Amino acid sequence: MEVTITTENFESYKNGELPLVVDLWATWCGPCRQIAPIVSELAEEFDGKLVVGKCDVEENDDIAMEFGVRNIPTILFFKGGQLVDKFVGAANKSTLKEKFEALL
Repeated sequence: MEVTITTENFESYKNGELPLVVDLWATWCGPCRQIAPIVSELAEEFDGKLVVGKCDVEENDDIAMEFGVRNIPTILFFKGGQLVDKFVGAANKSTLKEKFEALL
């Protein structure tokens, strides 16, 4: 299951017990819409092992700025409250699944 990441809840998810994957996107972004179903599928597959969140950069631009996000989609990977990986652009499911697995 995916959660909605906002400025208000980001720190609590980032510093939570489970690793965090944050998909930074916007409604007008074609590649974001392209990978959205893949991210949702992976969120289900990894449910209970990590948290997958969606963050609309239009509503939460401070998060994007904090991590130097200039292009979307960008997926950020956090473990132990620290950014450990970043993926920019669209990708197929197997590529993203490898990134999710590496976070465990």
